[in-house]
Amino acid sequence: MTVLIVSGTGTEIGKTVVTAAVAAAAVAAGRSVAVLKPAQTGVGPHEPGDAAEVVRLAGSAVTAMELARYPEPLAPDTAARRAGLPTLAPAQIAEAARRLAEDHDLVLVEGAGGLLVRFDEAGNTLADAARLLDAPTLIVAQAGLGTLNSTTLTAEGLRARGLTPLGVVVGSWPHSADLAARCNLADLPKSSRVPLLGAVPENSGTLPPERFRAAAPSWLAPSLSGTWSPETFLTTWSPPPYAPADA
Repeated sequence: MTVLIVSGTGTEIGKTVVTAAVAAAAVAAGRSVAVLKPAQTGVGPHEPGDAAEVVRLAGSAVTAMELARYPEPLAPDTAARRAGLPTLAPAQIAEAARRLAEDHDLVLVEGAGGLLVRFDEAGNTLADAARLLDAPTLIVAQAGLGTLNSTTLTAEGLRARGLTPLGVVVGSWPHSADLAARCNLADLPKSSRVPLLGAVPENSGTLPPERFRAAAPSWLAPSLSGTWSPETFLTTWSPPPYAPADA
């Protein structure tokens, strides 16, 4: 696996922090890593974007590249149109990822929002770039109610396009998980038919970078250069047995 697409089931679910954790775990395992953010939206010209945040958390050994930046926090196609700026085609994303792959063991391509957010006027999406790269996709999902549907739809969208969903990582696992979140841990692999590959604790992005890097492998499964075990985690976070309301 040289190129890995990182896509969320929506926005604000921890995709950038998961990307940073995967990068940090890979670096700790001795791999050279690059992160590619094709389209950064909602950030000013001189503000750090998602790629810079990955480097801050995962370390300066990670190479960062951003292809386009649009000022409004909208889908890339809409943000580009409103700003009067060129859109980004899947071929440009694939070309940049291939260039990075020439000099790095792992290239992480972080999408914008969900898998099928439009990048250009033709309606192309991150899935089209994944197809050109023949790259698997890591799905970042939320923990609570609604995640079974959105994660399953994302996995089905990948398979319908002949693409490979590598697995699911919960992007922000709550410190006090409710019943829905705990049940979802067991149900996500059954519903989406892809393995559970990690759970990143909520607010991990606020940790000092050194602590983030040290902890990152413990949040991710071995296929992502980590030590996390879904069986152990499920045992720790298993839901209580059902009890009738009048018990």
